[in-house]
Amino acid sequence: MAESIFKHASKTTIVMAIFSLVGTSLLAFTHDKTKTPIDASLAVEKMKSFAEILPRSQYDNDLLNDFITAPVDGELNNRAPTKVYIARQAGKANAVLLEATARDGYAGDIRLLIAVYQDGSLGGVRVVEHKETPGLGDYIELSKDNWIKLFDHISLITRPSEPWKVKKDGGEFAYMTGATITPRAVVKATYKALKFVEANKAQFFAAKATANLSPVK
Repeated sequence: MAESIFKHASKTTIVMAIFSLVGTSLLAFTHDKTKTPIDASLAVEKMKSFAEILPRSQYDNDLLNDFITAPVDGELNNRAPTKVYIARQAGKANAVLLEATARDGYAGDIRLLIAVYQDGSLGGVRVVEHKETPGLGDYIELSKDNWIKLFDHISLITRPSEPWKVKKDGGEFAYMTGATITPRAVVKATYKALKFVEANKAQFFAAKATANLSPVK
């Protein structure tokens, strides 16, 4: 009786192991087959986002494969290492695209995509992700309002430190009554991103490509 139970248990274990092996193989096969199309789709969407703040005519390099890795936190406040993409024309760097995070939004993180030209001026700013109150704090989205375009083409030269605040705080940026925290966070994050680019200008706009794995200090 004990021998019969043992044989049955052994067969069950073998069958389960086979099913597990087959299942794992199928998952690996499916992953390999779908990874390339998914990656390609993500690349297309990212390039569409880039085009909103940096015209395609402004660079001729493979933008997605020309970048420097920025570390966690720092001036950009990102929660993971992120890529600073270098836009070049005829080998010369003339703009960077990067993500920054405003961690002090009303409902949490506000992720931004920012383009900065070599002269320090903004190509533009777009909100990538946020959880602000619908109908109130969400006017930072271009699809809801033109507020985000206030950043177009301004710089630390045209706007010294003090104007980089909402009007309620003595700055130059408009805001919606009852929703001051959201624009305040975006203005602050954008200002810090410009300072970050300014501090690392020599590395970002070097004559030759910098190694991708070199972190920005």
